[in-house]
Amino acid sequence: MAQTTDATPRTRALPGNDGVGGEGGAPGKRSRLGQWNSAVTSYYLLTGASVLLLVLGLVMVLSSSSVDSLADGGSPYAVFFSQAQFALIGLPLMWLASRLPVRFYHRFAWFILVGAIVMQLLVFTPLGIGQGGNRNWILIGGFTAQPSEAVKLALAIWLGAVLARKRALLQDWKHSIIPALPVALVAIGVVLMGHDLGTALVMLMLVAGALFVAGVPMRVFGVAGLGAVVAVIGLAVTSENRMQRISDFFSGDPDLAAGGYQTLHGTQALATGGWFGLGLGQSREKWSYLPEAHNDFIFAIIGEELGLIGTLLVLLLFALLALGMFRVIARHPDPVAQITTGAIAAWIIGQALVNMGVVVGLVPVIGVPLPLVSAGGSALIMTMAALGVVISFARGEPGAAEALSARPHVLRRSLAVIGRVRR
Repeated sequence: MAQTTDATPRTRALPGNDGVGGEGGAPGKRSRLGQWNSAVTSYYLLTGASVLLLVLGLVMVLSSSSVDSLADGGSPYAVFFSQAQFALIGLPLMWLASRLPVRFYHRFAWFILVGAIVMQLLVFTPLGIGQGGNRNWILIGGFTAQPSEAVKLALAIWLGAVLARKRALLQDWKHSIIPALPVALVAIGVVLMGHDLGTALVMLMLVAGALFVAGVPMRVFGVAGLGAVVAVIGLAVTSENRMQRISDFFSGDPDLAAGGYQTLHGTQALATGGWFGLGLGQSREKWSYLPEAHNDFIFAIIGEELGLIGTLLVLLLFALLALGMFRVIARHPDPVAQITTGAIAAWIIGQALVNMGVVVGLVPVIGVPLPLVSAGGSALIMTMAALGVVISFARGEPGAAEALSARPHVLRRSLAVIGRVRR
């Protein structure tokens, strides 16, 4: 009896390219799943969302500030050029931070925090200047800086290093509190000395994010949270300006001298924008009706000019940013990277939610900018540096460095394409 042979060639199934009837399901589904589980997904989520938010912010700063710049007798591009300069300063810092290894932040955490606190203390010297009841800026060589923004990043890095070192002992309430909470309270206290409650609230969220990711027992977490709430209430009731803003928020009275006026015009801007907006540059509220249109209330101008679609785009970009950070926390093997990323995520995403909550009237007017979007040099530079730190951690995920180095450079790919076209 002759032996028959199978004339059909057998091919080896490739990962992510299974047949339609195989166990892996459809090729497209496996391919998408493989891309999502890729070691570089966090890296591209973080870099892509950061760049898009930065570009959107520059466009909206130009649109929202041009009228006030002209009214002040200057160029309509004055605030935009200033913001663009800060972005150009922040880009190399972001790149440098994204190339530093985790061990650098672990080794120099104490020096970074002490240096930032010393800078913050300079606001109480002749170098310090005040505005709107807050003394939170320094003037050096004609340049104004806000040291509290550097304190945020320094505190996030320090908490990551300290809590990671004590992670095995954090179930003991003494180790979970000391030295993390006393040192954090010192850092927050020097900011509160300048009467900047908004920044202090963001720093409290930052500390909470670090403690939560570190695995501090919930009973300690709850007690610390209750203490923070009591402290914030105490600071609010002892300030006439803050109590005025809170009373305006609950009464709904748009007092021209208080925060209710800003909230009223912010919601009017959002309502006027409708689904698709009035068009880029067509805002009416920026004509001196809405104070801080290019800063704390820039989200309202986005809603007025770009409509609901524009505001949803901003929310989507921050959601992608948060997703990238959560992936780093879940996938990175080093607890320093996990805890520091948790702190930075609570800072940036929490501050964004507070800012948008103020604009839509869900939160009393606090005075915090929208990260990467609002005008403000120190806030932009330090936010970019913080994202650079998280991008560094994303590059340190298992397999990420190898995957990134294996991919050809964008310039080389472009030149190769041009060469093939010419041939």
